[in-house]
Amino acid sequence: MSDDLDALRQETLTALASASDMRAWDAVRVATLGKSGRLTGLLRELGRAAPEARRARGAALNRLRDELTLAIETRGRSLEAAALNARLARERVDVTLPVSASGMGSIHPISRTIEEMVAIFGAMGFRLAEGPDIETDWHNFSALNTPSHHPARTDHDTFYLPTPEGEATRLLRTQTSPVQIRTMLGEAPPIRVIVPGRTYRADHDATHSPMFHQCEGLVVDRGITLGHLKGCVIEFLRAYFDQPTLPVRFRASYFPFTEPSMEVDIGWDRRSGEIGGGADWLEVLGSGMVHPRVLANCGIDPRAFTGFAFGMGIERLTMLRNGIPDLRSFYESDIRWLRHYGSSPLLPALLHEGL
Repeated sequence: MSDDLDALRQETLTALASASDMRAWDAVRVATLGKSGRLTGLLRELGRAAPEARRARGAALNRLRDELTLAIETRGRSLEAAALNARLARERVDVTLPVSASGMGSIHPISRTIEEMVAIFGAMGFRLAEGPDIETDWHNFSALNTPSHHPARTDHDTFYLPTPEGEATRLLRTQTSPVQIRTMLGEAPPIRVIVPGRTYRADHDATHSPMFHQCEGLVVDRGITLGHLKGCVIEFLRAYFDQPTLPVRFRASYFPFTEPSMEVDIGWDRRSGEIGGGADWLEVLGSGMVHPRVLANCGIDPRAFTGFAFGMGIERLTMLRNGIPDLRSFYESDIRWLRHYGSSPLLPALLHEGL
């Protein structure tokens, strides 16, 4: 190796040995092997050497490049390892120290109410059923014996979606009843399902929201009567409000999909808002025997089978039990409100609760 190459080798190795961090190492690498580096410059000048000296000079330059490249890479890995070890030592955590206290989240009151409803009805033998939020006009209205002139079908009450020509009209479901239809279409009696879920209507004020939650129940079997409906609803309300003697009243009403239909009231005090006290009544849900035409629409013989259904607003029951005055606060994401009305995630609803 000629004197200039030997000098370059010694200088580079000395500079590498004295490099104490990755910045100094990179400076040596660029000064030697970079586009303007000393070794790169010598390789460029090789083309101007005499032909008889070019072969020996080129071989020496290639050997030097391989040697310095290996030395630079080895020193780089060594410095990286040293930097990592220093960082690990600097950022080491003492795992024997006590864990710093952190706040625990809470379950949203609507989620908690759904858990309790499913638990209570689950103890009665109901199973959970779910369905799509986007429904067809037939599942949401027609199959439920709701005629085309019914006010619920108007645009100012229902969110209709753009529908390609030739396809069924689509909309955001206004109730969870379409899941009852899908269940009866897909299963043969006996049927016993509970259907909580989101629903949508074009309304917004202190007691209404464009998106809200409903919970409906359906039972279809041979010999089902109003007595079964009343016993089921009364048992649920008394378990949910934790009042074994809660007064419950049934009033005649009208729904297109049930016959006969009944509104369900509970006793309360109008002045104090106390549930179960006073001489006043408060409507909490609707119910009735499944209309024979609805059974027939789903392929179930109404002469052989009967059933009952009920539906309630989950937000409404949650507001009543917790004393929440405004429906809109459920969706404002106020952490203080959630801490106050939320439930501990360590206390889930169990099947035996309230029964």
